Amino acid sequence: ENAMLYEKEGADELAMLDIAATVENRKTRLEWVKNVASAISIPLTVGGGISSIEDIELVFEAGADKISMNSAAVNSPDLVRQAAEVYGSDKVVVAIDARRNNEMPSGFELVVSGGTKPVGKDAKAWAIQCQGLGAGAILPTSMDGDGTKAGYDLEFTKAISDSVDIPVIASGGAGKLEHFYEGVVIGGAKILLAASVFHYRTFSIREVKEYLKEKGLKVSYPK
Repeated sequence: ENAMLYEKEGADELAMLDIAATVENRKTRLEWVKNVASAISIPLTVGGGISSIEDIELVFEAGADKISMNSAAVNSPDLVRQAAEVYGSDKVVVAIDARRNNEMPSGFELVVSGGTKPVGKDAKAWAIQCQGLGAGAILPTSMDGDGTKAGYDLEFTKAISDSVDIPVIASGGAGKLEHFYEGVVIGGAKILLAASVFHYRTFSIREVKEYLKEKGLKVSYPK
Protein backbone atom coordinates (compact mmCIF):
# COMPACT_ATOMS: atom_id res chain seq x y z
CA GLU A 1 0.00 0.00 0.00
CA ASN A 2 2.74 2.46 1.01
CA ALA A 3 4.85 1.39 -1.95
CA MET A 4 2.07 2.23 -4.41
CA LEU A 5 1.47 5.56 -2.71
CA TYR A 6 5.16 6.49 -2.87
CA GLU A 7 5.28 5.66 -6.56
CA LYS A 8 2.16 7.75 -7.19
CA GLU A 9 3.74 10.66 -5.30
CA GLY A 10 6.79 10.60 -7.57
CA ALA A 11 9.39 8.39 -5.88
CA ASP A 12 12.15 7.55 -8.36
CA GLU A 13 13.00 4.29 -6.61
CA LEU A 14 11.98 2.34 -3.56
CA ALA A 15 14.32 0.82 -0.98
CA MET A 16 13.18 -2.09 1.16
CA LEU A 17 15.87 -2.56 3.78
CA ASP A 18 15.08 -5.22 6.38
CA ILE A 19 17.72 -4.09 8.87
CA ALA A 20 16.54 -6.57 11.52
CA ALA A 21 17.20 -9.60 9.29
CA THR A 22 20.95 -9.78 9.94
CA VAL A 23 20.56 -9.13 13.67
CA GLU A 24 17.90 -11.85 13.90
CA ASN A 25 20.05 -14.14 11.73
CA ARG A 26 17.36 -14.76 9.14
CA LYS A 27 17.06 -14.41 5.38
CA THR A 28 15.28 -11.74 3.36
CA ARG A 29 11.50 -12.16 3.41
CA LEU A 30 11.07 -13.04 -0.25
CA GLU A 31 7.26 -12.93 -0.08
CA TRP A 32 7.48 -9.27 0.92
CA VAL A 33 9.78 -8.60 -2.00
CA LYS A 34 7.42 -10.36 -4.43
CA ASN A 35 4.39 -8.47 -3.13
CA VAL A 36 6.04 -5.05 -3.34
CA ALA A 37 7.77 -5.70 -6.68
CA SER A 38 4.50 -6.79 -8.28
CA ALA A 39 2.69 -3.66 -7.05
CA ILE A 40 5.09 -1.04 -8.43
CA SER A 41 6.85 -0.21 -11.69
CA ILE A 42 9.74 1.87 -10.30
CA PRO A 43 13.07 0.20 -9.42
CA LEU A 44 13.18 -1.67 -6.11
CA THR A 45 16.33 -2.04 -4.02
CA VAL A 46 16.27 -4.82 -1.44
CA GLY A 47 18.65 -5.32 1.49
CA GLY A 48 18.88 -7.23 4.74
CA GLY A 49 19.51 -10.93 5.25
CA ILE A 50 21.70 -11.27 2.17
CA SER A 51 24.84 -13.30 2.87
CA SER A 52 25.63 -15.27 -0.29
CA ILE A 53 25.45 -15.13 -4.08
CA GLU A 54 22.55 -17.62 -3.79
CA ASP A 55 20.65 -15.17 -1.57
CA ILE A 56 21.26 -12.44 -4.14
CA GLU A 57 19.91 -14.65 -6.92
CA LEU A 58 16.73 -15.40 -4.93
CA VAL A 59 16.14 -11.70 -4.22
CA PHE A 60 16.49 -10.82 -7.91
CA GLU A 61 14.19 -13.71 -8.85
CA ALA A 62 11.62 -12.34 -6.38
CA GLY A 63 11.52 -9.08 -8.34
CA ALA A 64 14.23 -6.79 -6.94
CA ASP A 65 16.04 -4.50 -9.39
CA LYS A 66 19.04 -3.86 -7.11
CA ILE A 67 20.45 -5.41 -3.96
CA SER A 68 21.98 -3.69 -0.96
CA MET A 69 24.63 -5.39 1.16
CA ASN A 70 26.02 -4.30 4.50
CA SER A 71 27.34 -6.83 7.05
CA ALA A 72 27.71 -9.50 4.33
CA ALA A 73 30.03 -7.26 2.33
CA VAL A 74 32.20 -6.60 5.40
CA ASN A 75 32.34 -10.30 6.28
CA SER A 76 33.02 -11.33 2.68
CA PRO A 77 34.21 -8.44 0.46
CA ASP A 78 34.51 -10.83 -2.47
CA LEU A 79 30.71 -11.08 -2.49
CA VAL A 80 30.58 -7.49 -3.76
CA ARG A 81 32.92 -8.38 -6.62
CA GLN A 82 30.95 -11.54 -7.43
CA ALA A 83 27.61 -9.73 -7.45
CA ALA A 84 28.98 -6.93 -9.65
CA GLU A 85 30.48 -9.42 -12.10
CA VAL A 86 27.30 -11.51 -12.36
CA TYR A 87 24.64 -8.79 -12.29
CA GLY A 88 26.49 -5.55 -13.09
CA SER A 89 27.74 -2.77 -10.81
CA ASP A 90 24.56 -0.76 -11.36
CA LYS A 91 22.64 -3.49 -9.51
CA VAL A 92 24.89 -3.50 -6.43
CA VAL A 93 24.64 -1.04 -3.53
CA VAL A 94 26.87 -1.29 -0.46
CA ALA A 95 25.34 0.15 2.69
CA ILE A 96 27.89 1.50 5.15
CA ASP A 97 26.85 2.09 8.76
CA ALA A 98 29.24 4.04 10.95
CA ARG A 99 29.65 5.72 14.31
CA ARG A 100 31.93 8.56 15.27
CA ASN A 101 35.32 7.40 16.52
CA ASN A 102 38.19 9.88 16.62
CA GLU A 103 40.74 7.07 16.53
CA MET A 104 39.79 6.40 12.89
CA PRO A 105 41.50 8.49 10.14
CA SER A 106 38.15 9.79 8.85
CA GLY A 107 36.61 10.03 12.32
CA PHE A 108 34.06 7.32 11.47
CA GLU A 109 34.25 3.64 12.34
CA LEU A 110 32.47 0.96 10.35
CA VAL A 111 29.79 -0.92 12.34
CA VAL A 112 27.75 -4.00 11.37
CA SER A 113 24.78 -6.06 12.61
CA GLY A 114 22.34 -3.16 12.46
CA GLY A 115 24.92 -0.76 13.87
CA THR A 116 25.57 -2.79 17.02
CA LYS A 117 29.07 -4.16 16.34
CA PRO A 118 32.14 -1.97 15.68
CA VAL A 119 34.54 -3.52 13.17
CA GLY A 120 37.72 -1.55 13.85
CA LYS A 121 37.86 -0.35 10.24
CA ASP A 122 37.70 3.17 8.86
CA ALA A 123 34.38 3.80 7.08
CA LYS A 124 35.89 6.02 4.38
CA ALA A 125 38.60 3.46 3.55
CA TRP A 126 35.89 0.81 3.29
CA ALA A 127 33.88 2.94 0.84
CA ILE A 128 36.94 3.28 -1.40
CA GLN A 129 37.51 -0.48 -1.20
CA CYS A 130 33.86 -1.16 -2.13
CA GLN A 131 34.14 1.05 -5.19
CA GLY A 132 37.21 -0.94 -6.22
CA LEU A 133 35.30 -4.20 -5.76
CA GLY A 134 32.62 -3.03 -8.20
CA ALA A 135 29.86 -1.46 -6.10
CA GLY A 136 27.66 0.88 -8.14
CA ALA A 137 26.54 3.09 -5.24
CA ILE A 138 27.27 3.66 -1.56
CA LEU A 139 24.56 4.11 1.06
CA PRO A 140 26.21 5.64 4.15
CA THR A 141 24.20 5.92 7.35
CA SER A 142 25.49 7.52 10.53
CA MET A 143 24.11 5.47 13.39
CA ASP A 144 24.52 8.56 15.59
CA GLY A 145 21.86 10.38 13.57
CA ASP A 146 19.58 7.67 12.17
CA GLY A 147 15.94 8.19 13.12
CA THR A 148 16.63 11.46 14.95
CA LYS A 149 15.09 13.69 12.25
CA ALA A 150 17.92 16.14 13.03
CA GLY A 151 19.15 15.95 9.44
CA TYR A 152 21.53 13.77 7.50
CA ASP A 153 24.99 13.46 9.03
CA LEU A 154 26.49 15.85 6.49
CA GLU A 155 30.06 15.43 7.70
CA PHE A 156 29.87 11.66 7.21
CA THR A 157 27.99 11.88 3.90
CA LYS A 158 30.53 14.37 2.55
CA ALA A 159 33.49 12.28 3.77
CA ILE A 160 32.15 9.38 1.70
CA SER A 161 31.05 11.38 -1.36
CA ASP A 162 34.46 13.11 -1.53
CA SER A 163 36.26 9.76 -1.49
CA VAL A 164 34.40 7.88 -4.26
CA ASP A 165 33.28 8.56 -7.83
CA ILE A 166 30.13 6.41 -7.69
CA PRO A 167 26.80 7.88 -6.49
CA VAL A 168 26.33 8.33 -2.75
CA ILE A 169 22.86 7.98 -1.23
CA ALA A 170 22.19 10.27 1.75
CA SER A 171 20.40 8.33 4.47
CA GLY A 172 19.35 8.57 8.10
CA GLY A 173 17.96 11.59 9.95
CA ALA A 174 15.91 13.59 7.42
CA GLY A 175 13.15 15.46 9.25
CA LYS A 176 12.76 18.82 7.48
CA LEU A 177 12.63 19.90 3.86
CA GLU A 178 15.95 21.74 4.15
CA HIS A 179 17.64 18.52 5.24
CA PHE A 180 17.13 17.11 1.74
CA TYR A 181 18.67 20.22 0.17
CA GLU A 182 21.65 20.05 2.55
CA GLY A 183 22.17 16.38 1.70
CA VAL A 184 22.87 17.33 -1.90
CA VAL A 185 24.54 20.73 -1.56
CA ILE A 186 26.64 20.11 1.56
CA GLY A 187 26.77 16.31 1.73
CA GLY A 188 27.45 15.81 -1.97
CA ALA A 189 24.80 13.07 -2.28
CA LYS A 190 23.38 12.24 -5.70
CA ILE A 191 20.39 10.33 -4.30
CA LEU A 192 18.27 11.05 -1.22
CA LEU A 193 16.66 8.36 0.93
CA ALA A 194 14.17 8.87 3.75
CA ALA A 195 11.68 6.72 5.62
CA SER A 196 10.08 8.15 8.78
CA VAL A 197 9.01 11.48 7.26
CA PHE A 198 7.13 9.68 4.51
CA HIS A 199 5.75 6.85 6.65
CA TYR A 200 4.32 9.33 9.16
CA ARG A 201 3.23 11.77 6.44
CA THR A 202 5.31 14.69 7.74
CA PHE A 203 5.33 15.68 4.10
CA SER A 204 5.00 13.96 0.75
CA ILE A 205 7.65 13.02 -1.80
CA ARG A 206 6.07 15.54 -4.17
CA GLU A 207 6.51 18.31 -1.59
CA VAL A 208 10.20 17.43 -1.23
CA LYS A 209 10.71 17.50 -4.99
CA GLU A 210 8.90 20.83 -5.40
CA TYR A 211 11.00 22.32 -2.60
CA LEU A 212 14.27 21.13 -4.17
CA LYS A 213 13.18 22.42 -7.57
CA GLU A 214 12.42 25.85 -6.07
CA LYS A 215 15.91 25.83 -4.54
CA GLY A 216 17.39 25.39 -8.01
CA LEU A 217 18.21 21.69 -7.95
CA LYS A 218 17.51 19.44 -10.90
CA VAL A 219 14.73 17.06 -9.91
CA SER A 220 13.55 14.05 -11.89
CA TYR A 221 9.91 13.17 -12.25
CA PRO A 222 9.18 9.56 -13.20
CA LYS A 223 7.25 9.24 -16.45
